[in-house]
Amino acid sequence: MRATDPAALLELLVQPRASRSEVVGWQGAALRVRVTAPAVEGAASQACLDLLAELLGVARSSLTIVRGARVRRKLVRVAGLSPDELRCRLSSTVRTTG
Repeated sequence: MRATDPAALLELLVQPRASRSEVVGWQGAALRVRVTAPAVEGAASQACLDLLAELLGVARSSLTIVRGARVRRKLVRVAGLSPDELRCRLSSTVRTTG
């Protein structure tokens, strides 16, 4: 990857062991995500990245957890998308919550 390749950061609030995997909406600056996977051995984090890749239409390999791999609040790097492109892709599919 070149230094000039775009990348965006996305803050997440993840709820493991949900009844279904889904993006709930925005809570402040964080995107709330529910996944069916348990928070055991990184399963919830991996399920979260799989869901995001599908939602954003990017390869799973372009997503990296920068901070919070073992906690509910995560910071994810999305390679190949600028912050503006990321906001544009999310704005059409995600609503704002409390």
